[in-house]
Amino acid sequence: MKYIDLHCDTLMQAFIKEKTDIFRFDEAMVDVSRLKRAGTEAQFFAIFMPDAGCEVHFGKEIPEDEEYIRQLYGIFRNTLEGHPDDIAFAGSTEELRENREAGRISALLTLEDGRAAAGEIQKLEQFYDMGIRLVSLTWNNANCFGFPNSADPAVMKQGLTPFGKEAVLRMEELGMIVDVSHLSDGGFRDVAELLKGPFLASHSNCRELAPHPRNLTDEMLRTIGEHGGVAGLNLYSRFLNKDAACEYSRVDDMAAHIRHMVKAGGIECAAIGTDFDGMEGRLEIGNPCQMELLFDRLAREGFTHGEIEKIAYKNARRFLQDVLPEGRPGAGDRGASDKRRSGDE
Repeated sequence: MKYIDLHCDTLMQAFIKEKTDIFRFDEAMVDVSRLKRAGTEAQFFAIFMPDAGCEVHFGKEIPEDEEYIRQLYGIFRNTLEGHPDDIAFAGSTEELRENREAGRISALLTLEDGRAAAGEIQKLEQFYDMGIRLVSLTWNNANCFGFPNSADPAVMKQGLTPFGKEAVLRMEELGMIVDVSHLSDGGFRDVAELLKGPFLASHSNCRELAPHPRNLTDEMLRTIGEHGGVAGLNLYSRFLNKDAACEYSRVDDMAAHIRHMVKAGGIECAAIGTDFDGMEGRLEIGNPCQMELLFDRLAREGFTHGEIEKIAYKNARRFLQDVLPEGRPGAGDRGASDKRRSGDE
């Protein structure tokens, strides 16, 4: 079955391994050749913003933010330009539709950790112009947008900064997706109160089943569903298991989280956000070609074919149609605000 994946960290892995193209990337979980074999409709590629502590993990020096973004963006563009029949950029609903009809994978570019905006709306608009269509407002540290998820209740209560509140409203105008994965509970509430339209949690699970602060409460899942948003199932063991130290990522646990997402937020809320190339451990699903294991398990659990299609790609496709601009925005014509004003969905 085709699917849409709302989050992978393959560009980061390509940077670490000094790859300039990810059509074939055997050292990673994701590459274009495997996405093709898996029948992937769309893949979101994150530009993950590492902090100073990541240098040990990367095994190399990390450039300043602007240069780091430029290098990962270059890998993304090299891949698209080198393989135009297989994968193409999608920054609008028109491009998503054209790619689907041509049998090409749609590649969407995202920014994980909005700190690179440095408190300037203009930088956010520059990111939009370069093709970034989703921003995860925080990673695991406070930034210009607000506060992150945390085991400290005092931090979890903190919300968006004044800039963060201004920025998410501008993102909604632009047709840029607001992602609350990694955000504090207070920040989530601010987003839900500020935005009229849909937002998402690109790679977060259910806190009721796995009590990691990165996961979503039932109330959060209901709120996302009421806004017309989606939550992407994360395959990382830390967010699947009650014991965050457990290294087993099992299909049984994935199916349990999907079932709980549907119970709390409705069938339209559940989607896929694998976190491929951003996780480790003992993985029953470790690359795109193994995604059928999840869909087969959902079928055995009693989900209908139509419900599995919604979880795999139709919910994410509908969300993108609601949030992204319709056509290709030209200079001085950014975003989806005109579409929303006219009521044309």
